[in-house]
Amino acid sequence: MRKKHIAVLLAIVLCLSLTSCHGSKDSRSFVIPETFDTAKNYEITFWAKNDTNVNQVNIYKKAISDFMELYPNIAVNMKLYTDYSRIYNDVITNIATGTTPNVCITYPDHIATYMTGKDTVVALDELMEDAKYGLGGTELRYDGPKKDEIISEFLEEGRIGGSYYALPYMRSTEALYINKTYVEKLGYAVPEIMTWDQIWEICDAAMAQDAEGNYLINGQKVLIPFIYKSTDNMMITMLKQLHAEYSDDQGSILLFNDETKKILKEIAIHAAKGEFSTFKISSYPANFLNAGQCIFAIDSTAGATWMGSKAPLIDIPKESILDFETVVRPIPQYDVNDPYMISQGPSLCIFNKEDPDEVLASWLFAQYLMTNEVQIAYAKTEGYVPVTAKAQTSEIYQDYLKRSGENNSDYYDIKIAASRLLLENTEHTFVTAVFNGSASLRDAAGNLIESVCKAVRKKKTVDDAYVDDLFKETTSLYHLDQISPIGMNRDLGPLPKTSRLLLGALGSAWLAIGIYVLLRKRNASK
Repeated sequence: MRKKHIAVLLAIVLCLSLTSCHGSKDSRSFVIPETFDTAKNYEITFWAKNDTNVNQVNIYKKAISDFMELYPNIAVNMKLYTDYSRIYNDVITNIATGTTPNVCITYPDHIATYMTGKDTVVALDELMEDAKYGLGGTELRYDGPKKDEIISEFLEEGRIGGSYYALPYMRSTEALYINKTYVEKLGYAVPEIMTWDQIWEICDAAMAQDAEGNYLINGQKVLIPFIYKSTDNMMITMLKQLHAEYSDDQGSILLFNDETKKILKEIAIHAAKGEFSTFKISSYPANFLNAGQCIFAIDSTAGATWMGSKAPLIDIPKESILDFETVVRPIPQYDVNDPYMISQGPSLCIFNKEDPDEVLASWLFAQYLMTNEVQIAYAKTEGYVPVTAKAQTSEIYQDYLKRSGENNSDYYDIKIAASRLLLENTEHTFVTAVFNGSASLRDAAGNLIESVCKAVRKKKTVDDAYVDDLFKETTSLYHLDQISPIGMNRDLGPLPKTSRLLLGALGSAWLAIGIYVLLRKRNASK
C-alpha cells in the first residue's frame, strides 16, 4: 500500500507541475488586473522604427498625443530607430539588465529570441480575449478592432509555439518594379506575372554594348539589369516557390539542400555576366532604377515611394533621373499558376514588468496603434497596407486607393499600385516558421547569395565543391549547428489556456483520489 501512496503522490506532483509550464519557462506569469487603476500614473517606453520618413515620425507623435489625451495617467516615451537590427540588438542587451522597453516594434523571428529570457515577452492570448480590455473590449476608450477584424493571415504571423506573442502593425510584401520603357525597347512585353526565366532572358538581351563600351539600352557605361534588395527573402521565396525545404515548425534547419545548390549555381551564372547584383554589393535598387541603370528592381512594397522617375523620395541628384514608365508586378515566379510572395512588416510585442498595471497600460497603447486613425495614416506614407479589415474597408482608405496618380506625393501611383499588389494577393503570401534561431537562419539564407555573387566577382568557380564548402562555412558562421529542434532540449513555450485547465482538473482529480485512499487506509487501521 505504501508504494501505491507514493505513486499517487508522484502523479499529483506531476500533474500540478504540468499545469504551470510547458518547457523550461512560463511566459504567462502576467495576470490581467480586474480593473485598470486610473488613479496611478504610468510611464511606458515605446521603441519604434521609421524609414527616415518624417511623416511616419509625426504619425507616431500624434498617436502618442491622442492616446495620452484618452489616458492622461499614461505617459508614453518614444525612442526611434532607423534599423530593425538595432532594435533587436538593444532589446537583447537590455534583457540582461532588466531594462527592456514596454512596447516594441519588431519581427516575430526576433521575438522568438527575446523569449529565451525568463518571463520577457507577454503572451497575448488572454489579453486579446479579455472582455474589458481585450480586442474590442468594453472598457477601451477608443474604437479598436475586434479579433475577427484583424486580417487572419497577418494575425497568425504573431503565433509562436501555439500562443500569440505579437500583434501585426503594418504589412508589406516584395514587388518587382520594372522599367517598362526599356523592356519594350528590347522587344518584350511585360506580362501580369513574370517568370524567372523571362527575367534572365531579358537581362541577357540588355547586356549588348557598342564599340565604346556603352550599353545600347541606356547609352551609359553602367547597367545592372536586375538588383534584389533582400537576398534572404530571395532565397527563402525561391525555395518556397519550388516547394523545397528551408525549415519546419519544429525548428529544423533544412536550408542546405540540392535545390538551394541549384539556385546558387544559377544566380552565379548571371552575377558573373554582370546581370545581377544585390543591395549589399551595389546599393539601393531604386537608385539604379531611377538613373536608368537597372531594369528590374525588387524591393519591399513599403519602399514604393522611392521607385520610379517621378518618385517623391529620391537618393540621387535630380539631373541623374531618367524619364521612363514604371510598372509594378508580383516578384518573379517559377509557376505563375502557383504564385508565392513573402509577407513581411513590423509587429508589436509587449514586455513583462513587475507591475501588472504597467503591462496593461502597455497593452492599451499597443491596441491603440491598430485603430483606423493610426493604421490608415501610416499606410499612406509608404506601400504598406493596414492590418485590419476595419481599416482596409473604411471609406477613408478606399477613397485613398481610388485617387491613385492624383499627385506624386500623397497619391503617388506607384505607391498605391504596390499597396494594391498586396491587398489583391494576401492569400498568396507566406511566412517562415519562427523559433529561437530563425533570425540567424534567415541571415544565413541571404549570406549564401551574397557569398556567391562576391565569389564570381573574384573569378572563383561556383560548382558543387564550392557550394558544399559554403554550406559548411555558413553553418559555422551563423552557429546553425547549435540550434536544437523542438523536443531536443528546446523550450516549447507556455501551454494554451484550455490545456492548462484540463491538466489542472486532472491534478485536482488525482489529489482527491489520493486523499480518499489515504483516509480509507487510516480508517482501516483504527
